[in-house]
Amino acid sequence: MDYRNKLVLAPMVRVGTLSFRMLAAEYGADITYGEEIIDHKLVKCQRRINVASGTTEFVEKGTENVVFSTCDEERERVVFQMGTSDAVRALKAAEIVCNDVAAVDINMGCPKAFSIQGGMGAALLSKPELIHDILATLKRNLDVPVTCKIRLLKSPAETVELARRIEKLGVPALAVHGRKVADRPRDPAKWDEIADVVAALSIPVIANGDVLEYDDFTRIKTATGAASVMVARGAMWNASIFSPKGKSHWEDVKKKYIRKSILWNNDVKSTKYTIKEMIAQHSCLELPEGKSLNKADTLEDIAKLYEFEDYYWTVKNIRPLTHDLGYVL
Repeated sequence: MDYRNKLVLAPMVRVGTLSFRMLAAEYGADITYGEEIIDHKLVKCQRRINVASGTTEFVEKGTENVVFSTCDEERERVVFQMGTSDAVRALKAAEIVCNDVAAVDINMGCPKAFSIQGGMGAALLSKPELIHDILATLKRNLDVPVTCKIRLLKSPAETVELARRIEKLGVPALAVHGRKVADRPRDPAKWDEIADVVAALSIPVIANGDVLEYDDFTRIKTATGAASVMVARGAMWNASIFSPKGKSHWEDVKKKYIRKSILWNNDVKSTKYTIKEMIAQHSCLELPEGKSLNKADTLEDIAKLYEFEDYYWTVKNIRPLTHDLGYVL
């Protein structure tokens, strides 16, 4: 995978499922990260081909719970992001999915309590030996690229030191979120500290933080010297941020997302969460739309709410007849 001059969809829990990744790619995303999946969860999964929907699914054994889903169309751009605190378990999990994705990425930046308490995410930033074990083990045993995404440490010098250690392991790129663990999304991203990392490394750095408009892709690249740019909230609120033609109205993007959620049979909780994030940013969840969405229990309910019932049943009826719904519908 080429990590230079790319527009990248960031990993976002509950958002970065197949339907949203396909939406982002349609608007211009070059690389699309899936939502973080914990290794404990993936090792309990088995791979299956869903012929009806044209997807490859990783399903929790003994259940119908789809933990991760992908398709051939995104094979060359989808990055599987994993949460882990153990090299052996990380490898076991990665081996289950590695033949169906373009790359594997280790989450080393999540500041949430669940990750920290489990020794995952940002907890790894203070454990360089464990980082070494995880990345070296994966690189030694996998045929796909292995990368990681970090946050800033307490000082620029510490961040640069860790980044250099990671580079020496032979990773092809490093994603850097320009905030520290204690920072909140409202705190400005420190582009200058990402620039310090870029200046110290020879591998591509993917800059992440405060990319909310298409012009910000150029601004952050100019400010940091980064090879590529990653966007999270800006894409969640309006996935057309990736389009050089300019943003589409968020209502139109929302409708496209709902259609893709129906097409790819997205999890209803994920679908509701993502729609709610769009509404909360651009409108108000206390209006009738938000209240009706709260009551939706199935994709069919969401289809009815947004007047996509005919589309829903068309997909339901055609799905058993074709693998390639993207071209049919």
